[in-house]
Amino acid sequence: MPAELGGSQISSLLEALPGIASVLRSPVADALIKAIRAAAGIGDFTPEDSEELVRYAVRRGLIGPDEGDRVLVEVQAALKTKRKVARGAKAKAAPRRVGKKKKSRR
Repeated sequence: MPAELGGSQISSLLEALPGIASVLRSPVADALIKAIRAAAGIGDFTPEDSEELVRYAVRRGLIGPDEGDRVLVEVQAALKTKRKVARGAKAKAAPRRVGKKKKSRR
């Protein structure tokens, strides 16, 4: 059975081993960073990130499970719509070839 690390032990590890902080960082912290970057328009926010944040809020009693479910449904619908719009914009941006067909090289 693995031993649990105390706060001072984790602090010592973080000081002694540069780069380990990114390995030990919680999924909630990652989701928060992604949410902040997405809000600033410099990153992407995925449904998995929203699920992680909602689960955290429910566990901590910040929101109720019913509200968490409603928020997730709203977020998933919004992200799905956003992806469809992005795909449609890419399809419209692609130039259409109209005119002569290429001759075969036989």
